[in-house]
Amino acid sequence: MATDQQTILEALNTALQIETDGKEFYTRASQQSSNELGKTLLATLASEEDYHQKVFKGIYESIRNKKGWPVVDFHPDGGSGLRTAFARNITPQVHSSRDELEAVTTARAMETKTYDFYQSQLRLAKDPSERDFYERLAAQEQEHNLVLADYYEYLQNPAGWFVKKEHPTLD
Repeated sequence: MATDQQTILEALNTALQIETDGKEFYTRASQQSSNELGKTLLATLASEEDYHQKVFKGIYESIRNKKGWPVVDFHPDGGSGLRTAFARNITPQVHSSRDELEAVTTARAMETKTYDFYQSQLRLAKDPSERDFYERLAAQEQEHNLVLADYYEYLQNPAGWFVKKEHPTLD
């Protein structure tokens, strides 16, 4: 039977792999994006996945060294960084390809899977710091998914999205 420590380390290994795969996907998708918004948004997501990896590595070492779950200084920005990256590159017209739409669909599925995994870890968590961490992380993954949904809608109909979200006034 696995100990609590082994179970937590296995979950952390899974989380590290999820974040590694996410970073690789977003890096590749950013490089292949056909527009500046996609390049910026996807690169920002890659950097967030990289940050998550670093946090998980620190937690892993603490648990492995039997120091217990550390207090983690992890305070997501509520998506403002992603929304800022998104807003800076908005234009009423953008070129999007089928590949870009498929990449966003894949990314949303990845974010949903990651969110679900972190929610499951939150339910299993015993330590208050662990619960707090997974709760914040799950919320950030959900925000990633919402920004990607916005981007997908924008790619499908930039002018319609612009009118719907930006509410420009007509004279």
